[in-house]
Amino acid sequence: MTNLPRVTVWNEYRHEKLHAEVAAIYPAGIHEALASHLRSQGVAVCTATLDEPEHGLTQEALAETDVLIWWGHMAHAEVQDEIVDRVYRRVLDGMGLIVLHSGHFSKIFRKLMGASCDLKWREVGERERIWVVEPGHPIAEGLGEYFEIPHTEMYGERFDIPAPDTLVFISWFQGGEVFRSGCCFHRGRGKIFYFRPGHETYPIYHQPEVLRVITNAVRWAAPVAGPPVRFGHVPRPRELLRTP
Repeated sequence: MTNLPRVTVWNEYRHEKLHAEVAAIYPAGIHEALASHLRSQGVAVCTATLDEPEHGLTQEALAETDVLIWWGHMAHAEVQDEIVDRVYRRVLDGMGLIVLHSGHFSKIFRKLMGASCDLKWREVGERERIWVVEPGHPIAEGLGEYFEIPHTEMYGERFDIPAPDTLVFISWFQGGEVFRSGCCFHRGRGKIFYFRPGHETYPIYHQPEVLRVITNAVRWAAPVAGPPVRFGHVPRPRELLRTP
């Protein structure tokens, strides 16, 4: 693959159609807000939404996707199990997956985590401080010690997920709660990043630091070019010396 991963941004695209306050913030949809930024960074981007045939995630579309970004909230149950299985297989085969905010309850994230992915929440528009706890990680590139979101929905522990392979961010909220807000996982050949910010009634996906994290995450999650991995096979010494 090239240095510019092919990205598909998936969005339910329901809140923007039903609520004027959300449409005012994201007039073309959350998916287009994210896609527009990524395009400005030179990334090749397509979008897909829930109400398209096969939710826009056809075999062909996924085959041409290096990294899938997932945003969902009010219609998790409407995502067809067949499509979830299709995305699941692509992740195991090497496609990167970035799950945003309330996507923690999506079928695909719960399937990959093997857990309820439940958490505490409160929506009063409070301040969030996101601490960078792995400053050397590629997803944290270009950030300071922390950044703040002035108004957001609170997510609090306990977050019922497996222990992340790497925890990049921890959030603190004005009410005192903390949350593992930037979590990296590996499943099969695929990389997964869960990133907490992004409630639809706040302009969080217009904030530069948030967009920087998502851009960094796309580059981190993209498949790495190289020879195929044969699981369950231990090379013998002669094989280690053999060249193609």
